[in-house]
Amino acid sequence: MERMGKRDGDRGGEITGKDGGEQREGRGAASGLTRRRALWIGGGGAVAAGVAALAAGGEPARWWWRLPGNEKPRTAGAVDFRGAQWIAASPENYRRADRPADYGIDRVVIHVVQGSYATALDVFQDPDHEAAAHYVVRKDGHVAQMIRELDVAFHAGNRGYNERSVGIEHEGYVDRPESFTTAMYASSARLTAGICRHYGFPADREHIVGHREVPGTDHTDPGKHWDWDRYLGLVRAELRRPVRKPPRAAGKGNGGTQAPTGTPGAPGATPAPEHRGATR
Repeated sequence: MERMGKRDGDRGGEITGKDGGEQREGRGAASGLTRRRALWIGGGGAVAAGVAALAAGGEPARWWWRLPGNEKPRTAGAVDFRGAQWIAASPENYRRADRPADYGIDRVVIHVVQGSYATALDVFQDPDHEAAAHYVVRKDGHVAQMIRELDVAFHAGNRGYNERSVGIEHEGYVDRPESFTTAMYASSARLTAGICRHYGFPADREHIVGHREVPGTDHTDPGKHWDWDRYLGLVRAELRRPVRKPPRAAGKGNGGTQAPTGTPGAPGATPAPEHRGATR
C-alpha cells in the first residue's frame, strides 16, 4: 500500500486504451453493471445481459457467470487460506468476480502498508479509500483475509494486474528493515506458495512481484529492505513440502473454509501450510 489514499487503476469511470495503461473502472463500472442487471428483470434478461456485455467489449468468459444462476455458491465469512481471519473490506474497494473462471490468476503482488496492521484494516474498510488487498500479514505472522480470491481487489494501480493477481499487504515501513520479521516472512511465504500451487504458476520473480514493478505505478514498496532471495527461498521450500489434502469447503463450489473469529487486530490462529479451503 505504502501511501494511504486513492491509488488504484481499477477505480473511476474513465476508460483508457491498454497501450497507455490498463482500462479503468470502479464505481462507474459498478453502476453500469447494475444497469445491465436491471435488464434481467422481465423477459429476455439473459439475452439483454449478453448483448450489453458484448457491446462493452466483454468476452463470453468474462460475463457468463453474471447471468442468473451461474455464479458459484459462496459461504459468508469463508477464507481461502486456512487459519486466516476474515475481516471484510468495503465493497467499494474491490470488484466482484469469479476468478479464475473469468480472469486467470498468475501473479502475486507484494505490498507494504507504510503503517500498522490496524491501519491497513481501517483504510481497507473505508469505502472512500477505493483500494484494498486480498490479504494483510501482521509482523507476528497473523493473516487477515479481506477479499476473496474470487474477486478483483483494487490493489495494484493497474487493471490488468488487478484482474490477474492476488495482493498481499505487509505491516511495516519500506525504510525500516526491522519491519520484516521472521514470522512475517514465513507466514507470507506459506500464503504465496499456496497461491502458486493452486493456480499453477511458478514461484519466481516474474510471477511474484513488488508493487513497484507493476506497470504504471508510482509506488516503491516493498522497498530495498525486502529480502527477495530469502522470501523466494521460503516460498520454494513450502512448495517442496508434501501436500496434505485440504479440508472440504464449508459450502459447495467456492464456499471456502470457515474463518476463525476474533477481534480485528488481536492475535489469531497461525495459518496452516495448506492454502485452499475449496476446490475451484
